[in-house]
Amino acid sequence: MEQLIYVTEELSASVEIMMNEYKKRRETGAKGDFYQEVKPFADRIKEMNDKWKELSLDWIKTERPKHLHLPQVMNTYDNIEMLSVHCFFPESSYNRFISHHQSVQYVLRTLLEELKD
Repeated sequence: MEQLIYVTEELSASVEIMMNEYKKRRETGAKGDFYQEVKPFADRIKEMNDKWKELSLDWIKTERPKHLHLPQVMNTYDNIEMLSVHCFFPESSYNRFISHHQSVQYVLRTLLEELKD
């Protein structure tokens, strides 16, 4: 459980970095270099996200929390993958990016609250 809390907090902080990166890219209009910026960042996030998904699914199966379900974890996993790449491209849909960001942060926050109760 401690490891899940740690990974969830790290992922939440990384998602905030993605939001800041996206806002910066929207202001400047500069796209991220795929091999220098996008791929290394997305690979690092994928490793963390894979671990988070595995730990979260195991925890949900055993603890059966009231406010979190397996499909939410799967959707959040997919959304984090998408955000980790799209944050480097200013032409990514603003409304879609914000919506996915809010959804991801909601699930991560809810998970942390459930874990700490």
